[in-house]
Amino acid sequence: MTASTIDPAIARSWLLVSGIRSEEFDAASDSRADQIILDIEDAVDPKLKADARGSVIDWLTAGGVGWVRINDRSTEFWSGDVDGLKGVPGLSGVMLAKTESAEHVTETFDRLGGTVPVLALVESALGIEEAPSIARARGAFRLGFGSGDYRRDTGTSADDLAMAYPRSRLVVASRIGNLPGPIDGPTVGSSHPVLRQKSEHAVAMGLTGKLCLDLDQLSVINETISPTVSDATWARDFLDDFESRGRVIRDGSDLPRLGRAEKIDRLAKAFGIQPIARR
Repeated sequence: MTASTIDPAIARSWLLVSGIRSEEFDAASDSRADQIILDIEDAVDPKLKADARGSVIDWLTAGGVGWVRINDRSTEFWSGDVDGLKGVPGLSGVMLAKTESAEHVTETFDRLGGTVPVLALVESALGIEEAPSIARARGAFRLGFGSGDYRRDTGTSADDLAMAYPRSRLVVASRIGNLPGPIDGPTVGSSHPVLRQKSEHAVAMGLTGKLCLDLDQLSVINETISPTVSDATWARDFLDDFESRGRVIRDGSDLPRLGRAEKIDRLAKAFGIQPIARR
């Protein structure tokens, strides 16, 4: 029951585990997930929420480490969630469901003591519209996309083109708020080719993480969102050549390539991706 070594600011795979299934917590913690989220919101029947919250608090207090998806600010359960989790050891942060304003983030952050990061899950048309202010809110750590609830709220299909606007909106808002890239919603189903395609599309749009519901999805998500070996090799070669010439700028393309190479190299090291050595 140890914390992932992957910084949550760059974490790729975020595994959701129902808070009522305490027997699955240890397996999730030991999995390939960069971060785990114990869910006491959508995954739990309202009659069982108090039990789920208690199970999560007990596991975290006993040495477990993870995030907790709490109920949204408008519900009767939010206050009990934040008060119950305040000061609990092992709590990495909270994912706030159905975030629709900056105040939802700051009130959650403050009630938790002003030190627990808040991952704001945006799941509605209003949340997408307010995304820039949510990203700027005190305590906001990263944005997440609740794609399923967003589709239900707006009537949008799951088609990539139809969902391009909310994803882009979250990417732009994250940049405005100086946050890490946002986390995409989960892909439902057992098809790895579909999951890979959806993950590649999210990366192409600027998202840098993905929620998942199944242990079998983790390796695909981690691989797809990570730099490739060829990317890591190009980055290392560029940086070595740049250093060998005394970091002299030759033309206008050097600075953009330098920024890209430094980012790829940093992520490759964090994810254990080795560039191909020069002969």
